[in-house]
Amino acid sequence: MRKTELLVPASSLEVLKIAVIFGADAVYIGGEAFGLRAKAKNFSHDDMAEGIAFAHEHGVKVYVTVNILAHNQDMEGVRQYLAELKELKPDALLIADPGIFTYAREICPEIECHISTQANNTNYETYLFWNRLGATRVVAARELSLQEIREIREKIPEEMEIEAFVHGAMCISYSGRCLLSNYLVGRDANQGACTHPCRWKYSIVEETRPNEYMPVFENERGTYIFNSKDLCMVEHIDDLISSGVDSLKIEGRMKTALYVATVARTYRKAIDDYLEDPEKYKKNMPWYLEQISNCTYRQFTTGFFYGKPDHDSQIYDSNTYIKEYTYLGYVESVTEEGYAQITQRNKFVVGEEIEIMKPDGRNVSVTVKAIYDEEGNSVESAPHPQQKLYVDLGEEVQVYDILRRSEA
Repeated sequence: MRKTELLVPASSLEVLKIAVIFGADAVYIGGEAFGLRAKAKNFSHDDMAEGIAFAHEHGVKVYVTVNILAHNQDMEGVRQYLAELKELKPDALLIADPGIFTYAREICPEIECHISTQANNTNYETYLFWNRLGATRVVAARELSLQEIREIREKIPEEMEIEAFVHGAMCISYSGRCLLSNYLVGRDANQGACTHPCRWKYSIVEETRPNEYMPVFENERGTYIFNSKDLCMVEHIDDLISSGVDSLKIEGRMKTALYVATVARTYRKAIDDYLEDPEKYKKNMPWYLEQISNCTYRQFTTGFFYGKPDHDSQIYDSNTYIKEYTYLGYVESVTEEGYAQITQRNKFVVGEEIEIMKPDGRNVSVTVKAIYDEEGNSVESAPHPQQKLYVDLGEEVQVYDILRRSEA
């Protein structure tokens, strides 16, 4: 059986460390340029160096996105950026543009090249094309079924790897190549600046009545005509592995540490359980489904894996996420008294019941016994985002434990 990799996104150094601790085999990150998530926090040169070192210390790989579709004015900057990455030594570069791929093979040939889903990788000849040029992995287009992936696996060299998205937001456009954002607001999705107009609510204006807005109804349920459900394949790990997919990829380089920890921990256990014993995987399915619903999501679909999606894969009456938990922070250190030192993300108060989310799968309910500020003063609440706090939870905590509050 081929080795199965869990590939997890990271928007920042903090999230990278959480992804590593909560079960990722590899993480993918973006620098401050030439990636498709310009609005993410992304990584400075120093953060990238620290993140790669941290991951490698824990036996985890790091892949860096250089996956814009480049214009002429980008090319000189791309060369300089690739030279910087050569010194940082990530495990692979994620590339869509043939020009950038050519530069990468010239400037840093020792770093593997993975071909992004943006390159529309829908058939085995495309995989063989990139393989002949030196790519070691190709990311399957999201429009492929599992049967098509099986056929690709049979036609390509054994050592060539297939990566596939298995969880997260689905793009309304073909392999993520969208022009809506560029057309409507001048921000190019293929240059990393997507404004996600697929999530907007639309109305029609008739030419001779410019101020009269008429709602668009696909049917009686509403007007969010482009808004897809989120992909979730945690119930189908068996089919993914048997199809020949090497890397199970989570979408979400804009997501919080809580989201990444939740999804990474759930898929880690699902993969490990299946590889240990398929019956154990089936038995634990309720746990996976319960845990995966604890992060923000838009309802779930299996995308194209079992055939083309139909109207049930869209959400027509809302563009909001379902949110069951609020992220409070993670344990950055533990004091001699056993208090958790955190950087607060959302307000919580003394006496409130919260949860400690642990990498091993446990969720420990605790009551906040006391909160202290940096000067050691006792405070009743934590109202200020990014405030450094020391929290007495009356329970043993470890560094990288997540603190969260149920909104149920």
